[in-house]
Amino acid sequence: MALELRLASEADLPVLRAMMARSIAELQSAFLDPAQVAASATMMGLDTRLIDDGTYFAAILDGVIVGCGGWSKRSTLYGGDHSPGRDARLLDPATEAARIRAMYTSPGHARRGIGRAVLAACEQAARAAGFSRTELMATLAGQPLYRAAGYEPIEAIVDRNGPVPVPMVRMGKTL
Repeated sequence: MALELRLASEADLPVLRAMMARSIAELQSAFLDPAQVAASATMMGLDTRLIDDGTYFAAILDGVIVGCGGWSKRSTLYGGDHSPGRDARLLDPATEAARIRAMYTSPGHARRGIGRAVLAACEQAARAAGFSRTELMATLAGQPLYRAAGYEPIEAIVDRNGPVPVPMVRMGKTL
C-alpha cells in the first residue's frame, strides 16, 4: 500500500505522542547517551499550534500513522507545547524562513522514505504560502535526512533547557 499524507487532527494526538516518545527513545540512542535521550523528551515533542494552523502532516501506511511532521509560519523553531520560549509571532515570508517542525518517524519504519515524503510536503506547502527558505533544528539523528534533502548547517547549538545539555544543529535550505 502507498504512503498517504494528510493533515493531522486533534484526534490523532494520542497516537502521535506515543509514536514521538518511541522515536525519541529509540532513534536518538545511537547518537546520544541515555541522560541526553531522556532530556530530549523534555524539550522535544508536538506544538499543537501546528495542528491548529493546519500545517502538520500525518504519514499513514496500511492504516497506521508511521510518521509526522509539519511546517510553521510562526517564529518558534523547535519544541513542544511544554517547551519554554515558544513565540507565536507570524513570520514574514518575504524576509524570514518558514520553520520545519516536529519531524518523527516510527522506529520500525525509519529509513524508508517516510521522513523525506513528509519533509517534501512541508516544503511544498511553505513555498505555496510564499516562503522561499526554510529552517529547522535538527537532532543528531535527523541530520543525515536533512543533509540528504539539501539542508545546510547554520550553527551547532547545545540545548540547556532540560536536565542535561543536548547537542543540536540549526539548518536551512532555499526552496
